[in-house]
Amino acid sequence: MKGQYRVTIFNKRLRFEFDIRRNITVVRGDSATGKTTLIGMLSNYEKNGVASGITVNCAKKCVVLDSIRWQVNLQSISDSIVFIDEGEKFIGSDEFAAAVGASDNYFVIITRYNLPNLPYSVQEIYGIRISQKYAGFKQIYNEFYPLYEADKQEYSSGSAVMVIEDSKSGFEFFEAVYGNKYQCVSAHGKSNVYRLLLASSEKVCIVVADGAAFGAEIERIYHLIEDGRKIYLFLPESFEWLLLKAHFSEGNDVAKVLEAPENYIDSRAYISWERFFTDFLIQKTAGTYWQYSKQHINPVYLHEKNLPKMLTIIKNFSLS
Repeated sequence: MKGQYRVTIFNKRLRFEFDIRRNITVVRGDSATGKTTLIGMLSNYEKNGVASGITVNCAKKCVVLDSIRWQVNLQSISDSIVFIDEGEKFIGSDEFAAAVGASDNYFVIITRYNLPNLPYSVQEIYGIRISQKYAGFKQIYNEFYPLYEADKQEYSSGSAVMVIEDSKSGFEFFEAVYGNKYQCVSAHGKSNVYRLLLASSEKVCIVVADGAAFGAEIERIYHLIEDGRKIYLFLPESFEWLLLKAHFSEGNDVAKVLEAPENYIDSRAYISWERFFTDFLIQKTAGTYWQYSKQHINPVYLHEKNLPKMLTIIKNFSLS
């Protein structure tokens, strides 16, 4: 399944409108924020159709998956947007993660908890709120809003430790570029970033990670920031996305893919956009001067004539 889809669910009293563009969307929020109501309206529509008084508009079928024989039921669902309510314990299992990876569906998962088994994006974690532009109308409009906007933070100078999720080519790049200013440490995987932040005695920490698959880690790190830790986040889609954007996206097919990745990334082939961008870069550079390897950084990307393009892409995170 590919593409972005507008979902509209409404009755005479309530209306939900939101867009889904990746295979995994996570919806958070406290009680009474509309999450359970959304699932209830979808379930009612599935059971009773137009007699429910509910209308569901979407180019793809929207279905609710519950814990009753979820594995068997999911096998019969294809090319659909699957909604799962909080409280369904199977969403944290390895079996569910494997099922998502093999599915051609999109999943909207309502949960208050992190899902470390699933590589979901920091950009696809939402809350639900009443839309202010419709306040005062008889029908209450609800919309999704992003909970994390980490790319808005900036850090420019001073002593800091740079915690880099990657241990291979991405780490080599950032250490080569910023190692003379910051202590660069590899986390050897996203799940270790939080532990390294806790252990660091440095007053300022900079986190570099692949935002396309860092969703399960972001809440714990935001808690540290809220507690007063000076932690700055640089979370592009992935390191390979940065390279594609910097060196291969001028008026060609790469530019089209980067502008709307959801139109090119098949959810069955790629459980996260991070993996797609790695394969895409490897394919685009195979047998060329720019040939990319995940294991070690090609020195061409660090050449003084090429490096400025990469640094320009990192414009929202001004490391001097």
